[in-house]
Amino acid sequence: MDAQPGKMRAETLEYIQSMLGQLRAMATAENHEMLAYLIEMAHIEASDALRNIVGSESPRKNRDASP
Repeated sequence: MDAQPGKMRAETLEYIQSMLGQLRAMATAENHEMLAYLIEMAHIEASDALRNIVGSESPRKNRDASP
């Protein structure tokens, strides 16, 4: 049961990261440098948070997969 909330958190962060990437591209295309920079910082934060979630679940997945 514990894996499900972690999976949902990861999926939510993946969605946020994707949306931020699109927003960053839009801001860049419209020459809103400061806005693009701030969105990039949020994108990096989402990436780091996602990496932390995925990294914290990896040992448990490996342990559970063992015969």
